[in-house]
Amino acid sequence: MPKLTHFDEAGAAHMVDVSDKDVTTRVAVTEGFIRMRPETLALIEAGETVKGDVIGVVRLAGIMAAKRTADLIPLCHPLPITKVTVDLMPDAGLPGLRLRATVKTTGKTGVEMEALTAVSVAALTAYDMLKAVDKAMEIGGIRLVLKEGGASGRYAAGDAWA
Repeated sequence: MPKLTHFDEAGAAHMVDVSDKDVTTRVAVTEGFIRMRPETLALIEAGETVKGDVIGVVRLAGIMAAKRTADLIPLCHPLPITKVTVDLMPDAGLPGLRLRATVKTTGKTGVEMEALTAVSVAALTAYDMLKAVDKAMEIGGIRLVLKEGGASGRYAAGDAWA
């Protein structure tokens, strides 16, 4: 069983030393959702929310969050992110929004935490913008879908959007 890397031999938390790792292109894709009443989703789709363009603001919040991950997660390395996308798809069957973040860098450590942070903050932002009309919304399904690059290679989970 692999050992946890954020603890030293004495069990103290520490930032992993990545100085000897190779610089490679690294990509992470994550997903999540925010479930809401059908009427709330209809407001988003019609552009009739009091706070404005929910999709645009949620997308921007996710992008900004990815760039600030090292400020939020104590042992994350600050990374030179080269690309962040946050995609939102209205889903009447949920009902709600499906969220997907893709983060890319060329560096010595991966961007999984940045992509997970992007999806999480995007969902929280949607909740904040819509809570006046729907306090019962549910955020969930946040997970890593794809990771490429680095010594551990490629990881791919089942794709809920396929």
